[in-house]
Amino acid sequence: MCRWLAYSGNPIQLETVLFRAQHSLIDQSLHSRLGHTTTNGDGFGMGWYAKHSEEPFRYRCIHPAWNDINLREAARAIRAAKFVAHIRAATDTPAQETNCHPFRYGRWLFAHNGLIRQYPEVRRELMLSIAPELFRWIEGSTDSEVMFYLALTFGLERDPREALQRTVGLVEHVGRRHGVDFPVNMTICATDGDQIVAVRYSSEGDSRSLFHSNSFRHLRELYPENPGIAAVGDDAVLILSEPLVDLPGAWAEIPEATFMQARQGTVDYYPFIPTYSEP
Repeated sequence: MCRWLAYSGNPIQLETVLFRAQHSLIDQSLHSRLGHTTTNGDGFGMGWYAKHSEEPFRYRCIHPAWNDINLREAARAIRAAKFVAHIRAATDTPAQETNCHPFRYGRWLFAHNGLIRQYPEVRRELMLSIAPELFRWIEGSTDSEVMFYLALTFGLERDPREALQRTVGLVEHVGRRHGVDFPVNMTICATDGDQIVAVRYSSEGDSRSLFHSNSFRHLRELYPENPGIAAVGDDAVLILSEPLVDLPGAWAEIPEATFMQARQGTVDYYPFIPTYSEP
């Protein structure tokens, strides 16, 4: 499917996690160990927040991540305290720039791994549930972008957990009416530059992999000679599809059917229970 990561902490060069790590995101684009597909070569994207900018910046490209020279240059040049990066393995929709994650609306960035099953059959009905004032901002053709705009319709900016539960509830309701037994399999990330929220959920209870870093303060005590751990700061959080390095105690797997919220170094779990009500 896809692989993604989201980071919040001290400003670091993006190449630290995109290229330098033992099992970096670029390495995962060719050699994913936990993904549904080994190769994720249908485009790449990253979004990052900078001081004095109302909206996050983005770089997206349809080239495979391992073959994008400009990406390597950009990742070396950009330092950011908060960013999201994504490598894509396409399902049902073409490899084009507007289909590359992360998607953006205002201060929000959104990335997704997984799929809405039989999406071409349910696409029209789902899109008609998007608020009319948001519809004009849809650029691509992916199920991921539709999920993002449904979440915005249901109040992502006010209450991310409720909005995402209503989004998935609608997708499951529509899918099952079309005879789809297990409409959704997903891990998703959404951030406004202050908080990062993530969900691991699937209709069949067998979701794609998702992890987050354990306390960097604790990791610094375990690995005092590791400069990468020291650089990110004690309050850093990294949420990701696959661990970047094989360090005992560094990673925690996010449980099935869980909504996770990370803010100022604190990570909280909540049950994720899709709900449906008539739009």
